[in-house]
Amino acid sequence: MRPDRAKETNMATVKVDSKNFKAEVLDSATPVVVDLWAEWCGPCKMIGPSLEELSNEFAGQVKIAKINIDENPDIATQLGVRSIPTLLMFKGGKPVDMKVGAAPKTVLSGWIKGAAVA
Repeated sequence: MRPDRAKETNMATVKVDSKNFKAEVLDSATPVVVDLWAEWCGPCKMIGPSLEELSNEFAGQVKIAKINIDENPDIATQLGVRSIPTLLMFKGGKPVDMKVGAAPKTVLSGWIKGAAVA
């Protein structure tokens, strides 16, 4: 496999908007961590690389979806998001857990394991 193709086959975070929210999150067969973020949010940028790494580590077990709240304010409002970064865990199309604020990768990994994989 060519190195430039490796990234395409690895599970990576998925960009979600109002057009694909139902298909990528609500209809997903696997649990989904939804990262609600914005370009101007410093803490959001801090956890972004960790979420990318975790998306590969949990490939096949959990999908990590990113929603820019400035581009999709309707989704943020619908989900009741008041602060970012907010991580929502969806299982079977329903939110089952929430984490607000930045955290180290180890904490995020533990939260994902506890909420999705367990």
